[in-house]
Amino acid sequence: MSQKPIQNSFTRRHFVQQSSLLAFAATAAPLVSGAPRPARGNLTDLTATEAVTALRNGDLKAEEYAQALLTRAAKLSALNAFITLRPDDVMQAARAADQLRARGGRLGLLHGLPIAVKDSIDTKSLPTSNGTRALKGFMPKEDARVVRALLAEGAIVMGKTNLHELSCGWTSNNATFGPVLNPYDRTRTPGGSSGGSAAAVAARFAPIAIGEDTFGSIRVPSTFCGLVGLRPTFERYSDEGLMPLSHRRFDQVGPLARSVADIVLFDSVVTGERSAVSATRLEGVRIGTSEYLMQGIDAECGRIVAAAIDRLEAAGAQIVPVELPASLRAAVDVELPLLRIELLPGLARFLAEEGTGVSVDQLVSQAGANLKGLLNDSRQPYSQEDYRKQDRKQRQMKAEAIAFLRANRIDALAFAPSLTPAFPQGDPDTLQINGRPVPLFTSIGRQVAIGSCASLSCLVLPAGMTAAGLPVGLEFDAPPGTDRKLLGIGLSLEKALGPIPAPRLQSA
Repeated sequence: MSQKPIQNSFTRRHFVQQSSLLAFAATAAPLVSGAPRPARGNLTDLTATEAVTALRNGDLKAEEYAQALLTRAAKLSALNAFITLRPDDVMQAARAADQLRARGGRLGLLHGLPIAVKDSIDTKSLPTSNGTRALKGFMPKEDARVVRALLAEGAIVMGKTNLHELSCGWTSNNATFGPVLNPYDRTRTPGGSSGGSAAAVAARFAPIAIGEDTFGSIRVPSTFCGLVGLRPTFERYSDEGLMPLSHRRFDQVGPLARSVADIVLFDSVVTGERSAVSATRLEGVRIGTSEYLMQGIDAECGRIVAAAIDRLEAAGAQIVPVELPASLRAAVDVELPLLRIELLPGLARFLAEEGTGVSVDQLVSQAGANLKGLLNDSRQPYSQEDYRKQDRKQRQMKAEAIAFLRANRIDALAFAPSLTPAFPQGDPDTLQINGRPVPLFTSIGRQVAIGSCASLSCLVLPAGMTAAGLPVGLEFDAPPGTDRKLLGIGLSLEKALGPIPAPRLQSA
C-alpha cells in the first residue's frame, strides 16, 4: 500500500493554535504551549504529537495511520529495527481505536498512537528476548509498568525493537538477531543499546519509541540517529518489567522521538503530570560548557558543537565555561566496576522473578561472542569493601554534581554525548579520532557516565550534520528532579538549534 498525502481537511487549523500544541478533551489541560505549528507532509512524517492530535480530532483514522507506518517499515526492513513486528495485531488494535472513537468512548491522550518498544521491556502480548538467544521465545506474564501507562492512554504496541544483546553495548550489533543499521548511513552503527528504537523513529516508521539508558543507551542512539532523547532523573519512570543491568542504581527507561513536544507528551502520560510545559525564554538561561568534555573530540564534531553553542548564545542563552569537579571527571571509573559487579546478580534475580526457566549459566553460554568477555569479567570475584567503596564514590558524585550545578547556577551542562559521529558497523574497542586511537570508553563512556552516576536529567537534541551527512547531537544535563523545567528549556533550545534533514532512505 503506498503512502498518500494528508487529506485537505487535515490542515494546520486541526493541529491547534500557537498557544497549545495539543488539542485535548476538556478534562485534560494542554501539555505543551508556545511551540510552532507543525508542517504538512506524509503521514509517516508526523511527529507523535501531530499524529495523536489528528487521531483524537478524527482528522485521521488510526487504521490509516498504522497502515502507513507498517508499509514504510516493510519497505525499510533491511534496517533490522524490529525483532518482533506483527502487522495484523497492530491493525486490529488500530481498528479497535477507530471503533472506540466512533461509539463515543473515552479517548486517551495517546489514542491510536503506535509506539515501538525496546525488547528489554516486558510486553505480555509479544516476546521479550532482551536481544539474547536464551530468551528468544520468552513471554512475560505482565506488561512493564511504563507500557501499562501508555496503553491506558490509548497507545498501541507497534513491535519490539532490536538492541545490543542484554543492553550491554553501544552498537546494537546483535549476534542473534543481526545488526541494526543507521538510517543515515547503513554502513554505520545507530548506537546502542537502544539502536532499534532509534532507527525506527529516525526512519519514520515509528513516531516515538521506548528505550532504556544505563550507560548512555538512549543518549548515544539519539545523537547517532539525529533524534531527541530523554534519560530522565533516575527513578522518574518505574523500572518494573525492565531487564536490569544495575539493579536500582543506573537503569532508566525513557523516550526517543523527533521533537521535544513528543517527549513532553510521553513524560506527562507516564508520570501523570498534566501541567503545561511552556517554552522557556533563553534569556537568563545558564548553559555550562566544559573544556574537559571537548578534549579529543573529532575535529568536525567539535566545529558543529561550537557552532551550536554559538547559536544558543545568539538566541539569548548565557554560556558559562566551568571546570568539572574531579569526581565527575572520574565517573566512568566508578560506573564501569559497579556495572560489572551488579550485572550477573541482577540478571539472576530477573530470570527467577520473571519465571523464564532460564539460568544465568544458560544465558551466558548462549550469549554472542562479542558479549562473553563482559559476562566473564562480571564473574570475577570482588570484595564487599571494594563494592562499598565504589558505592560511596557514586553517592558522593551525585551530591557533588548537584552542588556544582547549584554553585555555578547552571541550568544545564551542554556537551557532545560522543566524541565522534556514528562509526562503522562492528564492535571496536578503539576509534580513530583525529588520527589517534581513542578507547571507546573514552569516546562515549567518559561523556555519558556523568549523567548516569549523578542521576541527572539528560536531554539530547540534534545539533547539526557532518559533511558526510551524519547527525551530531548535544546533551544537556540538568539537576535531578528538574525534568519538566529542562523540557521547557528544551523547547527553546530545539528552536534555536534548528532542524536537521531526515535520512534519505531507499527501500530494502
